[in-house]
Amino acid sequence: MPRLIDHAEAGPEVRAVFDAIKAARGVPDVNNFWKALAVDPPTLRRTWESLSQVMAPGALDVRTKEMLYLAVSMAAGCAYCTASHGAAARRAGMDDAMFGELLAVVGMAAETNRLAEALRVPVDEAFDR
Repeated sequence: MPRLIDHAEAGPEVRAVFDAIKAARGVPDVNNFWKALAVDPPTLRRTWESLSQVMAPGALDVRTKEMLYLAVSMAAGCAYCTASHGAAARRAGMDDAMFGELLAVVGMAAETNRLAEALRVPVDEAFDR
């Protein structure tokens, strides 16, 4: 079990990142992922800065980004990220029908990926550009 750093025991660098997370998300406390990363303040800061930039609205809206993050987390088998980004996707507007389709796509991709790998299918020239 990793050590979780609470705001009260954190140094100034960690507190600054925790405060930025709480302000950005409008939450009273950071979740356990950030508390675990706080054992290494540079990694905490770098991860928050990168995540903030990547997940900001852009060509893709926040709901789409959260659903993509959820799909990748499911495929990677990360229970924590699946739970966290599942909740975030729901907050961003993912409904039950969207979640059902997401599950179907993740399952289908996992199946066809394994079949293609098992069969060692060569990539078609038209796809290899």
